[in-house]
Amino acid sequence: MQQNDAPGDDGWLAKWIGAERGRFVIWLPVFMAAGVVGYDAMRQEPPLWWGGGATLIAVLVVIFGRLTWLRLLGVPFVALSLGLLSAQLAAWRAVPMVDLPTRATIVTGTVRAVEQLPLGRRITVERPSLDGATPLDRTIRLRLKAGDEVDLATGDTVRVRAMLSRPAPPAYPGAWDLQRDAYFAGQAGFGFALNPAQRVAAGTPSGLGAWLQALREVILGRVNAVLEPTGAAIAGTLLTGGTAAIPEADRAAFRDSGLAHLLAIAGLHIGIVMAWSFGASRLGFALSEYAALHWPLKTIAALVALAAGGFYMLLTGAHVPIIRSFAMACLVTLGVVVGRRALSLRGLAVAMTVLILIAPMEVLGVSFQMSFSAVLALVAGYEALRPWLTKLRGDGAWWRRGLGHFVALGLTSALAGTASAPYGAYHFGHVQLYYIVANIIAVPLTALWVMPMGMLALLAMPLGMEAPFLSAMGWGIDGVLVIGRAVSSWPAAVLAVAHMPPWGLAAVSLGIAWLGIWRTRLRLVGLVGIVLGSVSPLMDRLPDVLVSPDARLIAIRLDEGVAYQQIAGASRFTRDAWWQYLNVATPIRIDATPWVLGEQVRCVASVCRITIKGRSVVLARGAYPCDADLLVSAEPQRLECAAEPVYIDRFSVWRQGAHAAWVGPDGVRVMSDKQYRGDRPWVLGPPNRNAIPRGALQVAPVDPLPQE
Repeated sequence: MQQNDAPGDDGWLAKWIGAERGRFVIWLPVFMAAGVVGYDAMRQEPPLWWGGGATLIAVLVVIFGRLTWLRLLGVPFVALSLGLLSAQLAAWRAVPMVDLPTRATIVTGTVRAVEQLPLGRRITVERPSLDGATPLDRTIRLRLKAGDEVDLATGDTVRVRAMLSRPAPPAYPGAWDLQRDAYFAGQAGFGFALNPAQRVAAGTPSGLGAWLQALREVILGRVNAVLEPTGAAIAGTLLTGGTAAIPEADRAAFRDSGLAHLLAIAGLHIGIVMAWSFGASRLGFALSEYAALHWPLKTIAALVALAAGGFYMLLTGAHVPIIRSFAMACLVTLGVVVGRRALSLRGLAVAMTVLILIAPMEVLGVSFQMSFSAVLALVAGYEALRPWLTKLRGDGAWWRRGLGHFVALGLTSALAGTASAPYGAYHFGHVQLYYIVANIIAVPLTALWVMPMGMLALLAMPLGMEAPFLSAMGWGIDGVLVIGRAVSSWPAAVLAVAHMPPWGLAAVSLGIAWLGIWRTRLRLVGLVGIVLGSVSPLMDRLPDVLVSPDARLIAIRLDEGVAYQQIAGASRFTRDAWWQYLNVATPIRIDATPWVLGEQVRCVASVCRITIKGRSVVLARGAYPCDADLLVSAEPQRLECAAEPVYIDRFSVWRQGAHAAWVGPDGVRVMSDKQYRGDRPWVLGPPNRNAIPRGALQVAPVDPLPQE
């Protein structure tokens, strides 16, 4: 009896499983990442035993389950619960957040890092004492006064009078959570110096982290002594990983031309360092006849390259992308040592697993998402296109080899840039159109000139002979800048895109994983997820009203665009986040009364009445009417209406954070940041945890004619 291989029969399924053998395990870190995302999406902090108990039960099912299908389903649940557990443990290990004083404060502590900015410097203070109180177990980042030239280095004890603020809450419900970032990064808050800093005592770095930071500062000092400020800032980024000193105009040129990845130390940079280290060490050992004949030079060179890559990873701060790259490099080196070829997708899966176990909340960051999506696209893309590339090289003639390298360079830019574009669109609200052109020119220049000169400069620094190499590195950086500025100035170099809802990003991510992991034609089903996520902005309704966490900004979506009221002292960061979220380039400012906009807006005296979908939204600055479906005010309101409208006032945002409202024929729906994030360890309450009498709260003044 012949076996029926029609789709849906066991024969077809068995063939598919056989064809995908070895790929199922690669899905495990994807499920771990899903567990981390699920933890973050919870509105209440789950008990610690949830993750541990779920992991234990899933493991027991896999080991002792009698039903094969149940055991198979248990494996992804092990990964899912392990991701949840790793996130819970990270939150459990973190030091609780503290409430910082809102007055001028004397900060005393140990300098953990000194960063150069385009205008001035910024220091990170470890175990800071506020006004002589018990030192905090979190760090504070302070911007020094412009012109403050006090000699500070890592390990010194500093004393400075400063204004402090805790991490800002999200700009709107669902916006990026800086408080969550600070919680897991061990930061208490930020501030700026009111007086020049004082070095209380000189110190020496203690511990590997402090020693490396001191080394970075020495390297940056050498670089700044040779290169002009712009070139020095970019060279410092490539050699030490810090990006704070890069001027905003140059940062924008890199970003808008699609070259921002050159400033984000990752796989490209560590690959260059390890490739040159491998080639140089193997050539150096080969100069010895005895070594060439008796030593395993390939293995030795691979270990030297791995050591160089590891040092470069630590020197540049060991951020997410470079940790992923170094983990994969370790697997490749192990393959070289044992004489076996490392499987790239498995290496990527191992790197992702290790990173989630070490720093699970990085899953939510743009660096993690863009890095892993780009590498997955590169590995899967070259695997699928390898037969075509082999035909392109043909007989190996020089012109075919040159053409093959050129095509590979363009293909690398296209695969990595396209796979990471959805994450750039989600987090930054725009995409670059000419990134392939810019990368075809800038990446070889960086790999063949800029980075090698930088490596030689590092090697020459102990001898004090780094100047010629730094100067040559600066020439290459100038060339990359010319490319970035030129491409970013082309018409429509950057396109603003509509905001993608979180479920749309999840659909895109699942589609990319499905398309990249499977081998057979079933992988094409992943295109459904990518398309669905790409069109998700069309299925998502943006809020009609936004109120900032301090009520200094209020925005209302109209038929003709977005109108907004701004009070003196409003956050520019919040405003920019809103315009990106609402996908608006030129909002309309309500800056005077009487003020009229078509048939939809009427402003008289202190009241603006806006009609949205047949409902009345009132924006009040003082007196308020009672015949409103939604009342929005930057001042505290004491309503005395027979039937109180839905309202958002200064006290609402003080208690609950930023607000968003959706207005429709069925009524008004309001969502606060507190409702969106829930009760989590990183969600801070009002500035003073103690009850503040209603009349004692300082209310921001309202300007009738607010100025920028």
